[in-house]
Amino acid sequence: MMTITIISLLLLVSLLPHMTFTAHVGIVDGRKAKPHSRPYMVSIQSNDSHVCGGFLITEQFVLTAAHCWNEREVLTVLVGAHKLSRSKCLDRCEVERYFNSKYKPHLNRNDIMLLKLKKKVRLSKNVGLISLPKDGEDVKADTLCSVAGWGRLWKNGPKPDRLMEANTSIVNDAECEQKWGSDYKASKMICAYGHGGSCNGDSGGPLVCNNTAVGVTAFCDRYQCNSRLLPNVYTKISAYLKWIHKVIGNM
Repeated sequence: MMTITIISLLLLVSLLPHMTFTAHVGIVDGRKAKPHSRPYMVSIQSNDSHVCGGFLITEQFVLTAAHCWNEREVLTVLVGAHKLSRSKCLDRCEVERYFNSKYKPHLNRNDIMLLKLKKKVRLSKNVGLISLPKDGEDVKADTLCSVAGWGRLWKNGPKPDRLMEANTSIVNDAECEQKWGSDYKASKMICAYGHGGSCNGDSGGPLVCNNTAVGVTAFCDRYQCNSRLLPNVYTKISAYLKWIHKVIGNM
């Protein structure tokens, strides 16, 4: 009996590093973000409930994913957010207009949307903007980037109250095309995979590389978040810069 007990304890100890490594503590295997370390992040909400992420690119425009909205919904945007349960203390902005770039949901094409807020936000240490890439600028494969959001900790798992973040790396287009097939369009998409990644509710949030938002969280494996077989896919912002500048400029 003593021998069996010792063997069981040794097996448990040998598993501890693995258990710690795979514990769900963030987006998917992520970590809590330092409060307001990403002042550009916003929570997009419907009926005061978080539905998607987004990010401020001007004092009056938020960039997010087109699939985060349907025409029957009225969205609001929470700026300066970290802990969502404190939403009554945060600045909640109404959306004045919704713009998408010929979104095709059945093809996962052009999954990008601009929200014009009814008022300009006041920039502060908790509310800020993030830079966009230059026209035609690409991010090289294996570049270390990051994602953040208030999405689920795993597929159909619980939603965190605090902003979570994780590191991820850019996967080369050839591999993305091989794994996703016709669902992936290299000229307008980026895919990434790492120890952590985006999940349900993180849609619309930015893929950030070198302090620049290069992608908008779009879609992932329907059965598993942050799947190695089907890496997370992001709308490539550089492919839509002319449209973004045109919308903002016309306003």
